[in-house]
Amino acid sequence: MCRKILSFALLLLFALQLNAQTFDPIKWEASVEDNSATGATLRFAATIEKGWHLYGFDLPEDGPNATSIKLDLPEGVTAEGDFVPDHAPKEEFDPVFTLKLSWWENDVVFTRRLKIADGKSHEITGQIFFQGCNDQTCIAPQKIPFTLKVGTGEVAAATADAEQPAAAPSNAAPDVAKSHCEADWWAPVDITAEDVPAENVSSSPLWVIFIWGFGGGLLALLTPCVWPLIPMTVSFFLKKSGSRRKQVSDAIIYGVSIVVIYLTLGLIITGIFGAGKLNELSTNAWFNMAFFLLLLLFAISFFGGFDIQLPEKWRNGADARAERATGLLSIFFMAFTLALVSFSCTGPIIGTLLVEAASMGNFAGPAAGMAGFAIALALPFTLFAVFPSWLKEVPRSGSWMNSVKVVLGFLELALSLKFLSVADLAYGWGILDREVFICLWVVIFVMLGLYLLGKIRFSHDTPLDHVSIPRFFMSLASLSFAVYLIPGLWGAPLKSVSAFVPPLYTQDFSLYTGGVFEEFDDYDEGMRYAAENHRPVLIDFSGHGCVNCRKMEGAVFDTPVVTGIIKENFVLIKLMVDEKKALPEPMTVEENGQKLTLETVGDKWSYLQRVKFAANSQPYYIILDNDGKALVSPTYYDENVTAFVEWLNAGLKKYSEQN
Repeated sequence: MCRKILSFALLLLFALQLNAQTFDPIKWEASVEDNSATGATLRFAATIEKGWHLYGFDLPEDGPNATSIKLDLPEGVTAEGDFVPDHAPKEEFDPVFTLKLSWWENDVVFTRRLKIADGKSHEITGQIFFQGCNDQTCIAPQKIPFTLKVGTGEVAAATADAEQPAAAPSNAAPDVAKSHCEADWWAPVDITAEDVPAENVSSSPLWVIFIWGFGGGLLALLTPCVWPLIPMTVSFFLKKSGSRRKQVSDAIIYGVSIVVIYLTLGLIITGIFGAGKLNELSTNAWFNMAFFLLLLLFAISFFGGFDIQLPEKWRNGADARAERATGLLSIFFMAFTLALVSFSCTGPIIGTLLVEAASMGNFAGPAAGMAGFAIALALPFTLFAVFPSWLKEVPRSGSWMNSVKVVLGFLELALSLKFLSVADLAYGWGILDREVFICLWVVIFVMLGLYLLGKIRFSHDTPLDHVSIPRFFMSLASLSFAVYLIPGLWGAPLKSVSAFVPPLYTQDFSLYTGGVFEEFDDYDEGMRYAAENHRPVLIDFSGHGCVNCRKMEGAVFDTPVVTGIIKENFVLIKLMVDEKKALPEPMTVEENGQKLTLETVGDKWSYLQRVKFAANSQPYYIILDNDGKALVSPTYYDENVTAFVEWLNAGLKKYSEQN
């Protein structure tokens, strides 16, 4: 009876349209060209949506699922050579798999020539196996069966000699135990549970870059190239302008001119690179290596090794134009002169800001960062011109400004290692694993703390007679941060800096066991255990090659509150849709009116996700009761821990109301 119920449920599903969570980014079209009595050319065209890619034919054994086209050739038909793509795939080192992989990013056509020895017409069957991914998610591995007719002679008898062994037939759906009418566990669900409202507290990347830019502008103010210019500029406005109203208006125009100059620079960078190029900068190993060298150069400059300056001709030319011009143009050229004169100090800060904005891959990032930088830089000039009496309260120029540059040099040096790490992972050099990276950071921040205490001096520093209160607390913060990093040498997650340090899998030795769950990797076994123990089920559709799955595990699952809720209340079933382990016996099922053979464990769980939940992307999380019905709507990739906890609690509440 249960088998009939399951078959009816599956047929009902196939008659319905898939919901909006089912992705179909790669479409295939099979056809026959140059068909004759003696041969034919098979043509398989893959249409790939922008942003997605199709993996190549030849991939390492431990890598993702390779594309393959299997043919069942009848007697009298033979294949000449292998499938040939119309263009070569792109090859790069993938830092996730730490392997060199190949894939197609644009539409591709595969052809293969068949030879017909008997001059008859034949029916060719087979299947296309493939997996598609983009920068955020992957679809589960898919198999598409096909049937093609080749030859122009009389129809041959239907005999076949499979080029690849055919899978043994099985039931129309996976066989499950019959107690508790377990066929319901595979029946399609109607996901109509109320969505759990969750406030998205994640910061917008543009706002993050803007804040970083604003902070960089404040730091630039404290450098010896900018700070002394504040009283000089304000004094110029006070002497030049007769009335108080004119002084205020000139100061505001001066501040706006600074913002316009730096914002224009950000817009130029955005226009040159564009969104696609900036995204490439964030992942390209050579660009990250260049970023590392650039930031290292900036650090050496701040340490006093040399000054980064624009040509003196440019500075003198801008200064001369400012003297000759009048009115608004004169004020604008004064602001432009400030930008050129202060470049030796602001240049490294601006360069770091633009590098970080580019690494976030957002097309408006440089503009947002430069806007924040310019506003922070312009505010003091404007405010002190409007309120000149405030100048009496500001600290005078002195050796402390060189200390600011050195502190920035240490920060530049620490940040540069982030980009070297990306290049190291991409090329598999293995020179900057997690322990080495953390060791370098510990040394850098210890040295920074000692510098602030006056224990380390550079050539441009003056002897430190005493340690001021600000220097003491800054030193305390730097040394404390170094101590915080030390447990990371033994595998501590260091979540506050997890975006900078290399991933935990590069750690040679780790004592950390957090975020480890007792989980089932078989759907039916997990559902059976949950029914026997009267607990709701949390399904986690994941994949070995799913980057966002790993991010969710580290940022959400590996938190005390989420770990506690799951361990105490749920049965966790984690299903890997790209698991390559072979099933004990292949299964033949029917999907969308076509027969499909499930050969691997990943095939089975991918099929389950499609037929039961009408979804095929990972990560995918859903909470079920003991009859296999959804308690709440599914949730996807979102590192908002608060929202995930609310979602879990909503599922628990629904389960308790039903029992």
